[in-house]
Amino acid sequence: MEVLAIILFVIILLALLTGYPVAFTLAGVSILVGYFTVPDFLDFLPLRIMGVMKNYVLLAVPLFVFMGLMLEKSGLAQSMLNTMAMLFGRLKGGLAVSVVLVGALLAASTGIVGATVITMGLISLPTMLKRGYKTELATGTIASSGTLGQIIPPSVVLVLLGSVLNVSVGDLFAAAIVPGVLLVAAYLIYIITYAQLYPDSAPSVPQEEIDAFKKDGYFKNVLTAFLLPLILIVSVLGSIIAGIASPTEAAAIGALGATILVIIQRKWSLEVLKEVMKSTTHLTTMVFLILLGATTFSLVFRGLGGEHYLINAIQEANMSPMVFLLFVMFVIFIAGFFIDFIEIIFIIVPVVLPILAGFKMDLIWVGILIALNLQTSFLTPPFGFALFYLKGVAPEEVQTTQIYKGVIPFLAIQLILLLVVLFFPGILGLLN
Repeated sequence: MEVLAIILFVIILLALLTGYPVAFTLAGVSILVGYFTVPDFLDFLPLRIMGVMKNYVLLAVPLFVFMGLMLEKSGLAQSMLNTMAMLFGRLKGGLAVSVVLVGALLAASTGIVGATVITMGLISLPTMLKRGYKTELATGTIASSGTLGQIIPPSVVLVLLGSVLNVSVGDLFAAAIVPGVLLVAAYLIYIITYAQLYPDSAPSVPQEEIDAFKKDGYFKNVLTAFLLPLILIVSVLGSIIAGIASPTEAAAIGALGATILVIIQRKWSLEVLKEVMKSTTHLTTMVFLILLGATTFSLVFRGLGGEHYLINAIQEANMSPMVFLLFVMFVIFIAGFFIDFIEIIFIIVPVVLPILAGFKMDLIWVGILIALNLQTSFLTPPFGFALFYLKGVAPEEVQTTQIYKGVIPFLAIQLILLLVVLFFPGILGLLN
């Protein structure tokens, strides 16, 4: 029976690689195997499903997605980028700096890598190339900025990780602030340094454009396009960490606040609202269908004794906690080439969670490592999801090899930060 549990896990992974819908693969294969092996365990499935649907924290998922999509689809992201580009216009590489900062704001509000990379690619890549930016620098900046949503709170990734790891989402958010800030700072330092060394690869904005921008409602543009969205996101995050609001309550405030910002910018319309609601429903439905499929898989896997089999195997192998953690990180890193973060969180993490808990590891620390690991995986050539998303919206003259070369420096930065958090977990509590 225990061997059947491992076979079930392998069959599901192979089925996912062939392209079958994740949610139906998880649920369908698990129910078939469970029906013929542990039918009594399937009696608990309705209770498990209702437990998921009644999880108050998971209500934050559609609200955070709505918040981010409202900022993106209303055109506010375009205004943010244009305004910030003028703020840093005199600086060599100022447009790339703006892309990182806007990408961080958008990524924090959605946490959906594809949405952020595609949006930033459509908005900023043609502009950067037109202004003479080196293609590798432009593509690397956009792709890496789009993956920041894996670690910068408040993000859907951390909400889902908190639910699966059974830890406080607020604590995860608090622990993610320092790595997120360090990562953005490292990106900016690299871009500014590169621009100083190779000024022709990252030119500044012409002075006449900056002067024209300042004459046309300068302070109003800065306030509405940059400061107000920043205040909104900081308020949402701050209310959670301070304990004033739960993640779900803060997400509701964020969704309402994003809508008000769009109204202030005079970019609100019924068409925008319909598009945002449709996309939010689509993404939320996908997340919850996968979650219900993963719940079914987890129930059958445990019914077959797979959890005990893995624990015994680790004990017999005399694997130390750190070696096991490194092994799990490697598996998640490779899985990130082929399946999305949602599947990884709901399939792989629950399987290894009992062992991690048995080793008495700090699950907040583990959650941050997983988020950083996924972010690195999505940016790694040749299979990184973020690279495929960017190639899909890039102009025809942008080659795939240029995108690969462009992300290498940013990938090195992420790996360094991942190792720092792995070996110096104390940095996660610097703000406490």
